[in-house]
Amino acid sequence: MGKSVYEMVTERIIEQLENNVIPWEKPWTGIRNGAYNRITKKPYSLLNQMLLKHDGEYATFKQWTALGGHVRKGEKSEIIVFWKIQPVEEEQEDGTKEVKQIPLLRYFNVFHISQVDGVEPSSADDLNDIEPIEKAENILHDYWSREDITIEHMASDSAYYSPIRDLIHLPLFEQFKNANEYYSTAFHESVHSTMKESRCNRAEERKSKLVAFGSNEYSKEELVAEIGSANLMNIIGIESQKSFRNNAAYIQNWLSVLKNDVKFIVSASSKAEKAVKHILGQA
Repeated sequence: MGKSVYEMVTERIIEQLENNVIPWEKPWTGIRNGAYNRITKKPYSLLNQMLLKHDGEYATFKQWTALGGHVRKGEKSEIIVFWKIQPVEEEQEDGTKEVKQIPLLRYFNVFHISQVDGVEPSSADDLNDIEPIEKAENILHDYWSREDITIEHMASDSAYYSPIRDLIHLPLFEQFKNANEYYSTAFHESVHSTMKESRCNRAEERKSKLVAFGSNEYSKEELVAEIGSANLMNIIGIESQKSFRNNAAYIQNWLSVLKNDVKFIVSASSKAEKAVKHILGQA
């Protein structure tokens, strides 16, 4: 008998893992909170968030000028601080010299966008114009409505399944870089939701619904969810090379917790197959 699609996808994941270390990329754009730099789009550190008076975009005088902006005359700057590592050569008692890395506190003067003319605020949400994929939409909505799972789409920087509330929380569709990555994430959380006793009953294997993040039990459940997601993407024909590599990279992260024991993938794959069949209504 030929290999099943589940076996083939599992083999491809293992092959991908054996080739190299792959960096995992979060497939959605985070919603920024608080103060952040207009150029890098990165939020400032907690200390700097406390130092700055406003939420939203800040930049240096030079950065605003480069964007075509003009800081209004008389506007006062605020400061952000950062550590700069300075190499300092010290002479030891025996006459030898040793270079020590000394952290020095430095600062930048920055201005808030409200102090600047000639520059429009950028979209804080960085939403993308992407189109839904009908086949994937049908599978998700059929499963979610059949199982009466609560779905929460919200502008946020996280995706999760809450067993206590039987709720799947997802960032907005438009936050994702492309549609495939949204469905990969939605399938991942949907596979998690099959852990419920009335579905595939994996909750018992985790001993507790509040099992510690990063523990072996948590890692095994993450493998099940990501392998299940990879299979669903493959089955309905919307897997891309990038989404598959990201699936493998995510699995690689959790395998490191399990000391890179690839046998856990094979074990998780059989649980993922059961979960996928339940989602497709084939159980």
